[in-house]
Amino acid sequence: MPKYRKTALIEATQWFKSGDHPAVIKYDNRNGIIKGIGPYGWVDTLEGGHIVSPGDWIATGVTGEHWPIKPSIFAKTYELVEETN
Repeated sequence: MPKYRKTALIEATQWFKSGDHPAVIKYDNRNGIIKGIGPYGWVDTLEGGHIVSPGDWIATGVTGEHWPIKPSIFAKTYELVEETN
């Protein structure tokens, strides 16, 4: 099976609480219990909204879209790029 490498640079911020990222709003869970660590956030993505848990990374793509990434996946998929002037 062919393999592909991601080639676009993204911006990402680790989210822990309200106010950490402007795209994440407070999530009000009125429908029961969800697993994980709370309090939660909510981010709209191209595929619909997603719950954000403390510690999740919020990525911003090349067209300004956002999506959450679990810390374990982020660590395996992305590496910090040192910017040069």
